[in-house]
Amino acid sequence: MVAIDLKIDDFKPEYMGKMDFYLEALDRDIKKPQENPSVGMILCKNADTDVVEYSLSRSLSQTMIAEYKTKLIDKSILQRKLAELYDMAEEEVKKSQQD
Repeated sequence: MVAIDLKIDDFKPEYMGKMDFYLEALDRDIKKPQENPSVGMILCKNADTDVVEYSLSRSLSQTMIAEYKTKLIDKSILQRKLAELYDMAEEEVKKSQQD
């Protein structure tokens, strides 16, 4: 099993403690005897390499820490898709009113 913790801010060492808690709960309460130990993944906006190394250095859990990047969709595409969804919803309302 994999526990994924998505954070909207920079990595903090206390996230490792929470992840260790989650993994222990999974392994004690959900994991079957024939399954491997659970793995944790912490996804953060930014992760300072030194802080991550210190946090992982004594941890026995199989946890990975990674940064993610956000990319917003182009505004014109978003507006077009929202208009399409609105038109589809309007059509559904019209159909249901005719029935």
